[in-house]
Amino acid sequence: MRRNKWHGSHQYGWHDSQRRHHPRRYRGHNRHTSREWNQRPDPDASESGLNEQNNSAPESTNSTSVSPDVPELPGFYYDRKKDRYFRLLPGHNNCNPLTWESIRKMEMEEKRLEMLEEDAKAKPVVRMGLDLTRLLQKRDSGLMKPASCSRFIQELKVSGMRKNKLDTRSLDSSIQSSFQMILADTNVERIFAAITDKTGYKYGILNLAGHRRESQLISVDMCDNLYSTHRKGTAACWASLSGRDSHVLLCLSGNADVPGCISLLPASIFSNSNSADHLSMLCNFRSSTVWTCAWCFNPQADKCFSTGLLYRVFVTDAVTGQKQIFNTNSSVLAQQFAHRAPVLYNGCRSGEIFSLDIRQRMTKALSWAGTIISQNSAVTSIRLLQDENYLMAADMIGKIKLWDLRTTRCVQQYEGHHNECAYLPIHPHEEEGILLAVGQDCYTRIWSLHDGTILRTIPSPHSISKDSIPSIVFSSQLGGRGGVPGLLMAVCHDLYHFPYNSNN
Repeated sequence: MRRNKWHGSHQYGWHDSQRRHHPRRYRGHNRHTSREWNQRPDPDASESGLNEQNNSAPESTNSTSVSPDVPELPGFYYDRKKDRYFRLLPGHNNCNPLTWESIRKMEMEEKRLEMLEEDAKAKPVVRMGLDLTRLLQKRDSGLMKPASCSRFIQELKVSGMRKNKLDTRSLDSSIQSSFQMILADTNVERIFAAITDKTGYKYGILNLAGHRRESQLISVDMCDNLYSTHRKGTAACWASLSGRDSHVLLCLSGNADVPGCISLLPASIFSNSNSADHLSMLCNFRSSTVWTCAWCFNPQADKCFSTGLLYRVFVTDAVTGQKQIFNTNSSVLAQQFAHRAPVLYNGCRSGEIFSLDIRQRMTKALSWAGTIISQNSAVTSIRLLQDENYLMAADMIGKIKLWDLRTTRCVQQYEGHHNECAYLPIHPHEEEGILLAVGQDCYTRIWSLHDGTILRTIPSPHSISKDSIPSIVFSSQLGGRGGVPGLLMAVCHDLYHFPYNSNN
């Protein structure tokens, strides 16, 4: 016993021993420094008119849970509310062991609840206290530049977004279902949804309806037929085979016994349970691992789609079934076709982003690859802007960059996104000049598309976990032409609408 006691004193040292028994005596050493840093003015505070909670992103989950004015002790956790240390070793805390992971989750949940409470109390704020009417008057009278007026209106709209829970009575309430993914069609009239429950995975279509003149809310109607399977959908996109958005291209993951597959499903099978189309899934071919897919809307490659696989890219004609195979140096995780030319852009696990013209025949070498740029990590999402000289890409370390494809240079970065290992899409909306993305920490962030400033950070309505990452759709016309502008969020078994307007 004496040997163990002496060894413990020698291990921690005299100073550490004193800190353990008298933590308050040493707490004031860094308190002045901490306050000094906290009271420093934010250089960006004068340039933003949003609330403080909207401008600041949540703290990184990788930081330690100990307050900066409290010494960190190995094997101990300091509880700020109880003002004491607790052991992190199992079996020494009333059979309720603490771990850094559980502590981090607890602090993240406290942060989320605080932000939800602040959002509920906050009111729309714009710089200089201007409202929409005064902004337009100043712009029309020449007292304000159009660009500044547009930014102020943008801030006013974003700060006024408040969540409204939508009625989803068409979903079976007896089944504990959860949304995994939602994807809007071209006119944002229908939403393709991936749903999971205890029995497996189900896929269906939600019909949206709403008119901004009658009401700022939208109605959601679930189609009566769901496509069920035991395999998870890794990616999906709308396809225009027999008409605009007539089909859904769905990539399903595989396992040790059943390989993954790519299915082209008619949209009619989700609304008509007796349709014969349910038995005729076009282009249902198998592959080892399917990561992503994209549909080509260029007339020169009509009715063609691509799939990103392990070290390969498939380009398939949906009518004839003819395939082109392009070998790559890395797995392709993200794809998108250009509209002006049949050019396919691919984001790889290695971080490379390259383009290929599908009019060229396959070659053994990579001579067909062009416009090669590189991110810092595996690329999870790429989006071409309307000016197809610019491409936006996000990777697995949370970096979102805007690239100029003519010079292959990064022209803008969007800080604050959180990602470690998840496949998370990005949603640029050029009409409103904003960028939206959901992080792995379950926060939805909105940036200014032009200068990269964070305009709003929206906490998840549900507890933070890997299985409850929200999926979003943003449009200025939810429900079709003349629809309601706003953000549609699917998280767990609920749907929420955040109206995007300046009339709040």
